[in-house]
Amino acid sequence: MTEHQVINPLSLGVDYEPLAERFRPIFQRIAAGAVEREHSRTLPHEPIQWLKEAGFGALRVPVEYGGGGASLPQLFQLLIELAAADANVPQALRGHFAFAEDRLNAPPGPGRDLWFKRFVEGDIVGCAWTEIGAVEIGQVITKVTPDGEKWRLNGEKFYSTGSIFSDWIDVYAQRSDTGGDVIAAVRTRQPGIQQSDDWDGFGQRTTGSGTSRFNDAEVEAENIIDFGTRFKYQTAFYQLVLLATLAGIGRAALRDVAHEVRVRKRIYSHGNAPQVSADAQVQQVVGEIAALVYAAEAAAVRAAAPAQQAYLARFAGDEVQERAANVAAEIESATAQVVVTELIQRATSELFNALGASDIRQGKALDRHWRNARTVSSHNPVIYKARIVGDWQINGNEPPFVWQIGNGPQR
Repeated sequence: MTEHQVINPLSLGVDYEPLAERFRPIFQRIAAGAVEREHSRTLPHEPIQWLKEAGFGALRVPVEYGGGGASLPQLFQLLIELAAADANVPQALRGHFAFAEDRLNAPPGPGRDLWFKRFVEGDIVGCAWTEIGAVEIGQVITKVTPDGEKWRLNGEKFYSTGSIFSDWIDVYAQRSDTGGDVIAAVRTRQPGIQQSDDWDGFGQRTTGSGTSRFNDAEVEAENIIDFGTRFKYQTAFYQLVLLATLAGIGRAALRDVAHEVRVRKRIYSHGNAPQVSADAQVQQVVGEIAALVYAAEAAAVRAAAPAQQAYLARFAGDEVQERAANVAAEIESATAQVVVTELIQRATSELFNALGASDIRQGKALDRHWRNARTVSSHNPVIYKARIVGDWQINGNEPPFVWQIGNGPQR
């Protein structure tokens, strides 16, 4: 940046259609191979490389730094379009966009500028936060230890979504010297890191959500980030990525059911028309699916607006305004989660009512839409989010901005 440029340019949004048109040809290429990747369980290394080369990972970087300058609603609208092509890909990039958002919220300076430069050049960040096994709630076994001018990272994470595709990994760890919680941004390509594609869920099978092991992995001192400085609307942000993924799954299900009805030749003698496409009851099913998907997408995009306000409030200098914006971001993302989860699970199941037994065959992989939606919906249990929203509406109690998972006390 020169002295004549704005000191702290923000990503306020750009004209959406030209921005989206940059990536739509890539989305089409991704969609063309989605069913084959599902059948063969092939990780989308190539699609993610296409997105990297096109600058997709720099969507939120301000235009002044060479990024896309997208607002958060625009980011999530693009993730909906990407999820319609292949729902695994936006979830694989979830950790990247969250880390990028954290850097957008960091104080202006050379450190933030360096990360912006990396994003613009195509660097992608994965995530590794969750530990499984004999881990008590709140416990962090993964440790970072000072080693001269650098640090060493040791531990094991599961659900390390997207890390297998990444240049960096956003690792939640604990300092061995002070016990403080930190983020260690660690370079992926080094001897101290072992990654495994051992995620065996029935949906979202190619998100690269397996195990990451760290054995004296090297971390530069400037990439040890105090977790207390993490951007405040992070929980809402993570949920918004999942909402966009769900809405995109709905789009894909609607696209596929409409196509299958359009080309279907076989009819039932007790149906309503000589072609399935003219059958009023089948048309009704597809119309209802369209309405479910429409409502889900509208909710997902609307829920992103408060997060953008929270981002802007971060630099407005009004702590009261900022806290209110963060509360709104959390409450609205949780409210949308409650309804979008139900809408898309219903849509991806109802589509089979417009089809026949031949459409259940594995070759068409239409079941992947429901499996993917059910898997995405299993994150951040929706029952707790409904309670949090109800408590806010009744009692005005603020939502939790950070929560943990682990084993409870032994009985």
